[in-house]
Amino acid sequence: MQRKPTPRLLLLLAAVPGAYLLSALAVGGIGAALAWAGLARPEAVVLGAMLGFVICLTALLWGYRTALGWLHTWAGVALGGVLFAVFWMGTLSVFDREIDRWMMPATRLQPAPPQLSLDRIAAAVKPAVPAKASQWRVDLPTDRVPVLRFTYKAGADEAPVRQLDPALLTLLPEPGSLGASGFIFPFHYGLHLKWLDLGKWIVGLAGMAMLVLLVSGVIIHKKIFVQLFTFRPHKSLQRSSLDLHNLTGVLGLPFHFLITLSGLIIFITIYYPQAHTSVYGDNKAAFSAEAYGKFSRPKAKAPGTLGSIDAMVARAEQEWAGGRPYFVRVWHPGDANSYVELRRSYAHDVTMNLDQIYFDAASGAILNRFEAGPVMSVQRFISGMHFIQFEHWPLRWLYFLAGLSGCVLIATGFLFWLEARRARHAKRGLAGVRVVEGIAVGSVTGILIATLALFAANRLLPANASLASADRASLEMWAFFLTWLATLAHAWMRGRAAWRDQAWIICAGALACVALNAITTGDHLLRTIVAGLWAVAGMDLMLMLVAALAALAAWRLRVPAGAARASASIALEGSP
Repeated sequence: MQRKPTPRLLLLLAAVPGAYLLSALAVGGIGAALAWAGLARPEAVVLGAMLGFVICLTALLWGYRTALGWLHTWAGVALGGVLFAVFWMGTLSVFDREIDRWMMPATRLQPAPPQLSLDRIAAAVKPAVPAKASQWRVDLPTDRVPVLRFTYKAGADEAPVRQLDPALLTLLPEPGSLGASGFIFPFHYGLHLKWLDLGKWIVGLAGMAMLVLLVSGVIIHKKIFVQLFTFRPHKSLQRSSLDLHNLTGVLGLPFHFLITLSGLIIFITIYYPQAHTSVYGDNKAAFSAEAYGKFSRPKAKAPGTLGSIDAMVARAEQEWAGGRPYFVRVWHPGDANSYVELRRSYAHDVTMNLDQIYFDAASGAILNRFEAGPVMSVQRFISGMHFIQFEHWPLRWLYFLAGLSGCVLIATGFLFWLEARRARHAKRGLAGVRVVEGIAVGSVTGILIATLALFAANRLLPANASLASADRASLEMWAFFLTWLATLAHAWMRGRAAWRDQAWIICAGALACVALNAITTGDHLLRTIVAGLWAVAGMDLMLMLVAALAALAAWRLRVPAGAARASASIALEGSP
């Protein structure tokens, strides 16, 4: 009796952990070999971990070298929803600080004074620091963030961030919102699934899938570069979606590949937590100290004083040849062994440098100074390319547009898969299109609606809103997730027609958010433009553009009544 071949899906499920295990073993071996060859220990570990992602990708592609078309299709179908969510939230995160201004009206301040006294700031926040606090920290204003951000740690948990007016040094009202920097940005890399870093692992799996999709897409589409400028919007949806998929895939290929790979490299200690063991054994603290410059000393358990932080800043600027700090942190406040940490700003550099100086809090003497080594600096350069925290507005807009092209790439991949199989699945009574269409609609238009629900809740909820144990910020999050679930349910109920339905909802929701901002804050578009509140004005303008594009998409995705009824019938009657 002839044995049936093992299904490719089972092979894929085995190949993914196999490739990861191979790369994890290689990471340890490479790190040990590089350290033996004379490379500095932390550099050896970091370089080995970065090469691990290349090894993992190569192993996956080699394992499926004869079935790259199948791998490209099903990796996209299986993880396309997660990828779209990650790309969408990452694209919004390019302007997360600007969205914060829209979501936190109290922070719509004029630019901070050019010179700020950290001694005055320390005196202003001192009353808010509990006696048992192990540290407190103040982040200084920037061109994009016009407020001081203050927090402290007392016990296991860090206190919520409080914001201060840098001119008056007074606490601003509680924002009652995580904003984009507290919700959208963390969702981008962790999905807000913190247990065992589950969200980061899911995003990491999706990131590796994206690399596989990009490389396999170039290999299997032999005419992809020939058809680079072929876009036929007036052809069938299947044809035009494939054209747009190829177009965004090729034009955005360098960006999509580098932004995905850099996203993985940022979290080398998450994805390869054992990387240091071949060089440091179980002494992870030593690796952290040598690689990232972490310094500490125990409390003296005797009272101490805090000297002039301004003098420490002046000394740090001398050491950094004019570089300025972007935050100050005081460890063990009020203790004789208290010390002050200053980190160098990277607002004008791509590299998110790790330059840091630690001072004795009382005397101002330098206790420790750290600068990353060459390999670690490369890792921080790659991180800087991904996070784009440097001040360069034209490049920021290019990142935003490139991120949107990634969203279009994923969405059109879904559309092509659906349109290529819709008639065949309907004829054979298969439920594949129904299932994937529900996921696709919920992942694409659904998450856009959920994002608009977050913005609308931000403007509608009262300042002190709460429900049971959920505060206002939590209620905003619930608005997002419940709306997202509702769009998924709607997608499975309406089938193909859900695309158009939800496009119209996006149009209405975006316009509603613009109106709600004007009504609840008085900062309508004309006023924000006149006042120079460009972050708020830009947000309103983008919402209006989203509304226009959604209306255009709804018109383009119009479905004949008969087709809509047939699609809905298949969606309701098909079996999983």
